[in-house]
Amino acid sequence: MDGRLAMSQFDSSVSAFDCDILRSAFIKIVIQKNIPEDKWRAEAELLIREYTDSDDIEPGLAEWIARK
Repeated sequence: MDGRLAMSQFDSSVSAFDCDILRSAFIKIVIQKNIPEDKWRAEAELLIREYTDSDDIEPGLAEWIARK
């Protein structure tokens, strides 16, 4: 599936540009903190919460950000 197509399915308050920023930041955080793969989704959710200042998280967005 094309990443841009997948991003269009998420909450409209998070733009495609936001998704790219979140994904890039997530990759850097995982590398810098050496986060194990089983903790990636929780880290992605935390990043989304901090970025959007909201506890409402589109599950598909967290999964897209945390994918390999």
